[in-house]
Amino acid sequence: MSVKTIYLAGGCFWGTQKFFDQFEGVVRTEVGYANGPTANPSYQEVCRSSGHAETVRIDYDPAKVSLTQLLDWYFLTVDPTSYHRQGGDMGVQYRTGIYYTEAEQLPEIRARYALEQAKYRQPLEVELLPLANFYPAEEYHQKYLDKNPGGYCHISKDLLHLAGN
Repeated sequence: MSVKTIYLAGGCFWGTQKFFDQFEGVVRTEVGYANGPTANPSYQEVCRSSGHAETVRIDYDPAKVSLTQLLDWYFLTVDPTSYHRQGGDMGVQYRTGIYYTEAEQLPEIRARYALEQAKYRQPLEVELLPLANFYPAEEYHQKYLDKNPGGYCHISKDLLHLAGN
């Protein structure tokens, strides 16, 4: 199996991780902090506007799920025109972003981004950047909504069960 990786910032990372964990072809997810100016930030630092985005690392099997399909699902869970806000969460850490590590992913990402942009008059607020850095979040954040089923999530419960799981 050849595994690929994409990093998606979709507001609060708890719901984004839970959302992507439901799909066949997603091999592994991990929540963390991406594209910020300092190394190994704590959650408290991120909440104090460290400049990192709450991000989910998604390892996927491209033989089972395409990057385009992952991005289709991603755009179901975010308001791509919202600046530094998703649902009730506001701040730089809740910005949206697609962060890639392989240049060959870029044409597919740009094509899907353009399809989304065509739906709106204003420019999308979803960052499209190479991954500068990623630091795993503390263990208590990993699979948070599995550990705390009543935890807050900006993603509708219907979407958390989109794959029928």
